[in-house]
Amino acid sequence: MALPSALRHLALTLGAAVTVLGALLCMAWKLYFRSGTCAGWDAWWEREVRELREQQSREPLDDMLDWKQVLVLGLDGAGKSSVLHYICSRRAKETAPTQGFRSARLRMEGLAIELLEVGGNQNLRSYWPHYLRQAHVLVFVVDSVDRSRLVTARQELHALLAEEPRLPLVVLANKQDKSDALSTEELHDELALHTLSGQRDVFLLPTSATRASLGTATSVLHLKSLLVTLLSQP
Repeated sequence: MALPSALRHLALTLGAAVTVLGALLCMAWKLYFRSGTCAGWDAWWEREVRELREQQSREPLDDMLDWKQVLVLGLDGAGKSSVLHYICSRRAKETAPTQGFRSARLRMEGLAIELLEVGGNQNLRSYWPHYLRQAHVLVFVVDSVDRSRLVTARQELHALLAEEPRLPLVVLANKQDKSDALSTEELHDELALHTLSGQRDVFLLPTSATRASLGTATSVLHLKSLLVTLLSQP
């Protein structure tokens, strides 16, 4: 008579396990479509953008300052976040990084500068053009060591410039501290920047977004000075 009781106990245990497994699979399914592709990805990104705009509206910039926006783009891994980190002083207000963008604000020399970085993975690049209309300067960060993706970087850059033909462009030849980094002259050719002659203001700066490089010729602080000059122009 003990056998049926044991079977009942086993059946209850298996039933509970199946229920838990079903709940976990349901959660995994929902998370997949939240961070996956197609409609699920689009809905997630639109929600992220809406939250960023709401946050900016709750923290308005000083009305007495001249507001300018700098859009920071580039392929994933180029060093965009490090660039933002090292040009932001202690007085900068920086948001927590999210799964797509980072926003930092600087107040200096009569300017209120918002630096908006949008992620560079393949899913996010299609959203880049949406931010061009509000930008006053485009900063495009290139990994000088990543030779295999220079063609992709060039294609993405020129596609952006076709969307906004007059926006000043600053290209950062980043990671110049690496021994195998391409020079600015080589990157100028690889990115076909010569084709932009006469179309807009174009600057190509060698940078190393590291603390050790802050006092050198490749310091990202040179970008900070250049931005102030460009954004101060009428």
